[in-house]
Amino acid sequence: MARFHARHPEVRFEVSASDRVVDLVEEGFDLAIRIGMVGSDLLVARKLGEMRLLLCAAPAYLERRGTPRTPEDLARHDLLTYAYARTPRLWSLRSPGGTLVEIKAQGSLHANTGEVLVAAAEAGQGIVLVPDLHVAHARAAGALVRVLPEYEGGGGDIWAVYPSRRHLSAKVRLFVEHLVRVFAAEAPRGASDDGRGRRQAR
Repeated sequence: MARFHARHPEVRFEVSASDRVVDLVEEGFDLAIRIGMVGSDLLVARKLGEMRLLLCAAPAYLERRGTPRTPEDLARHDLLTYAYARTPRLWSLRSPGGTLVEIKAQGSLHANTGEVLVAAAEAGQGIVLVPDLHVAHARAAGALVRVLPEYEGGGGDIWAVYPSRRHLSAKVRLFVEHLVRVFAAEAPRGASDDGRGRRQAR
């Protein structure tokens, strides 16, 4: 938004951050950013990028409780769960070979916002399974590291969603095009994750 506003200072933003699926028309929103499900067939969606679900924990937590070596080891850990997940208490992890492993997730925190879960994980409370974009800064700073880096919890596409192309305002169209460029520029190309937030060329 800051980069866009620098180029278009006349545009004003009113931002509502929520994990619920809002009704864009009824609630008067110009645009939403959604992961996974787009929503109503009446909405127009533009793909921005992709996200992955990663297992992460603070180094201090792993020093105190030990580092899981297999998905089954997670049963002995404090797993911080997300209320709006399709199966909050059941984590589905995919192995490098494509095998699906299901883990019963139990822990000391169940929250409906990823920010709360990430903050708790940074403080050493437990292990989280959250989108990579939620933990990018924490991993880069070393506050969180990946757990079982060969496993992922799936993922989903990231969409810019708006009510109708017919009535699309110039400011929304320009901002969507800006988002497309930003996501394309920041998307990793030909790289794999080494488990510590760094990228390695293939």
